[in-house]
This record gives sequence, C-alpha cells and structure tokens, in this order.
Amino acid sequence: MEAEANSGSLEDSWAFIQRPGEGCRTVPLAGHVGFDSLPDQLVNKSVSEGFCFNILCVGETGLGKSTLMDTLFNTKFEGEPATHTQPGVQLRSNTYDLQESNVGLKLTIVSTVGFGDQINKEDSYKPIVEFIDAQFEAYLQEELKIRRVLHTYHDSRIHACLYFIAPTGHSLKSLDLVTMKKLDSKVNIIPIIAKSDAISKSELTKFKIKITSELVSNGVQIYQFPTDDESVAEINGTMNAHLPFAVIGSTEELKIGNKMMKARQYPWGTVQVENEAHCDFVKLREMLIRVNMEDLREQTHSRHYELYRRCKLEEMGFKDTDPDSKPFSLQETYEAKRNEFLGELQKKEEEMRQMFVQRVKEKEAELKEAEKELHEKFDRLKKLHQDEKKKLEDKKKSLDDEVNAFKQRKTAAELLQSQGSQAGGSQTLKRDKEKKNSYCFTVNSAVCRMLHETQVLFGLPVDALFLRNRAGPPFL
Repeated sequence: MEAEANSGSLEDSWAFIQRPGEGCRTVPLAGHVGFDSLPDQLVNKSVSEGFCFNILCVGETGLGKSTLMDTLFNTKFEGEPATHTQPGVQLRSNTYDLQESNVGLKLTIVSTVGFGDQINKEDSYKPIVEFIDAQFEAYLQEELKIRRVLHTYHDSRIHACLYFIAPTGHSLKSLDLVTMKKLDSKVNIIPIIAKSDAISKSELTKFKIKITSELVSNGVQIYQFPTDDESVAEINGTMNAHLPFAVIGSTEELKIGNKMMKARQYPWGTVQVENEAHCDFVKLREMLIRVNMEDLREQTHSRHYELYRRCKLEEMGFKDTDPDSKPFSLQETYEAKRNEFLGELQKKEEEMRQMFVQRVKEKEAELKEAEKELHEKFDRLKKLHQDEKKKLEDKKKSLDDEVNAFKQRKTAAELLQSQGSQAGGSQTLKRDKEKKNSYCFTVNSAVCRMLHETQVLFGLPVDALFLRNRAGPPFL
C-alpha cells in the first residue's frame, strides 16, 4: 500500500511538469531579485568583446567608393587606387580596428576591383556571389565543428552591401539590375547614387523614382529599414521613402562661415557633405551606423545565413521531418543519410567489381587473341626461316661443287703448264746450240778469210794454215 501511495504521488508530481511554452503562468515576485541587470550584463560583455561589421562596396571604378568609406568613418583607410585595366572582377578585403569611446569595432571593407570595366560584363556578378557564399560556408563549417570557438571566431559574413549607382540621370544599367537580383537573397542591399552632385536636383528626383520603379518591376529586394520597433519606426519609415540615397563623399575640410566642414569646392560653388539640402550623406550615416547597424547584423544571421544554411543542409540530405511529417531528429537524419550512403557505396562497389571482372575478361580475350596471332606469326616466320635455310644450303652445295670443279681445272692447268714449261726448255737448248754452231761457223769463216789474206801477204803455205784452221781456233 505504501509503495502504491508513493507511486501515486510520483505520478502526481510528474503531472505538474510542463513543456516549455505550454501554459506558462505569470508569478509575481515578493521582492527584488536582480535579474533586471541582465541587459547591463549583456552590454558590458558585448562591449568587452567588441563588435564586428562588414561592408561590401559594389560599383564601377571611379564612383568614389573609397572616398565615401573614409567620409563615413571619419578616417583615412589605407588602400591602393584601382585602375580600369583589370582583366576580371577581384574582391579586395581590408580589416581595420576602430575605437570610439570605450567601444571597439572590427570593420571589414570589401571592394570590387574592376567591376564593370570589362567589355563582356555577363559574368561580373559571379566573383561577388562566390565571395559571399564562401564567407557563409566558412561560418557553417565553424558551426559544424565538434569543438567550436564562435565567441572568438572572426565573423566575415557581409552585413551590408552599398551598391553604387552611376549618376546617369536616365535609368539603371542592365549590369546593375542583374547584379542586384543575384545578391538580394544573400546580402542586405542599400542602393546609393554616387557623386550625386553631377546632376541637378530635378534630375535627381526623377532618377530616384526611375530607379525605384525598375527595382520593383524586376523583383529586386533591397534592404528596408525595420519599422517593428516603436523607438525607430518613425525615422526608419521616413528614411525608407528616401531610398536610394544620393550621396557625396569628401575628406577635404573647408571653412564655411566659422566652421570647418567636409565639402567639395567647385568653380560654381561649394557642396557640403553633411548638409542635407545638398545630399543624403547624413541620412545614410544615420541609418547605416547609428540606428540600424545591429539590425543589419541580425538580418544577415537570421535571414540570409539561415537561407544558405538550410539550402546547404538540404543538399546534404538533412531534413526536419520525415515523409509522414513527423519530427526528424538530427541523429535519425544522420543515420538515414549514413545508411543511404553505405547503400550507394555498396552499389558502386558492386558495379565497380562487375566492371572490373568484365574488363578482366575482355583483357584476357584480347591477350588470347594476341597470343594466337603471335603463334601464327611465329609459325609463319619458322616456315620462312626453314625455306630460307634450305635455299642457302642448296646454294652452298652448288658453290661447293663450283669450287671443286674450279680446283680440278686449276690442277689440270698447272699440270699442263708444267709440261709446257719442260717442252719449252728442250726447244730452248736446241735453239741455243744451233745459234752457237751458227756463231762458230761465222767465226771460222772470218778466220779463214783472215788466214788467206795472211798467207797471201806473207807467202805461207796454204795447207798448213788450212790444217790449223780445221783444227779450230785455240779459243774454240
């Protein structure tokens, strides 16, 4: 019984637990508690941590973007002047630490160098869109980390885009309309007419009306100053009617009356930057910095970044509800996505395996075909080699026969030559003997004549000389 009583009391106690937002009751306090100091605590913490604000200046080269930034923040930012010879649009980002009273501001100014200077301006907006998405992606990756350090992370998301419009006095350029249409879902666009002192007041009024109508007709959503806060609803509503702001920038101070004021000196007169009768610079500074800076930061986070984050997570497969419109937790989404990924991975693995097997079979068939061709080629070459070898052997045999026949002929020739040489030797001896006998006969004849002449001369007997002559001369 006691256990049942305890269980009943436990159920009764659980019955009093309410979910957040369901039937909350207002309970009066009996005295001062102290949580009314939370705003002060928040202010002190924010002041100690400092603030960041990022401005994107989009406009053609030479419209005074850098000069206007110097005028807005009453300082001289370092920067290199841009030229009109850029091959494409480049975004140049510079971060500065500013201090006013005890409030620190980390200001980042991003300028579009070379915007509108190309002959083909079709893709001029793409580098700007890619840059904005890159800042969103960097913040998203920081959020998705296991160990996040968002309190020290430098938020580089663009909070305000000042779009500089050339003071043509006619209408917006197609480049301006296309670019603003691509950017309106990613950033807070505040259109401004740069160098508004270049056209007259009547032309400026008509130009503003023309710009507003073109923006509305083309569906371009520009930033509207919030009117839901009663403290700023009136001034913001009034300022919304003055958009786009016609501004003039100048860092030069001239003495007007007894005061030094920022102004531009012309041959026909002086244009005062902070004179609302001359331009809307004061309105822009009031709305951008002094009244709605925090709303611009909040709109960037809650509207533009959330849109990017939602689209990105949906691309990754994360959803808030299942097909039955029931709540879908992140863990369930992760498990479902993981299972889907594993299934796709296995499917791709099976496809790759089958493709590998198919390619192996095809390769084996190719190799077999190549091997068959090689064997056929080898057989052909072998047969050709055998035929060539047989031909060479036959040729060698015929050459050997010719050599043997030549040797036989040579031997016969040598034998004939030797026999001829012997016969020639005997004939030569016979000829030599005949020549000798002929010589001897000639000499004997000569000697006989000489003897006859001697006999006649000396009166010797002829027979004795004849006998001596027949005996032959002593030297013969």
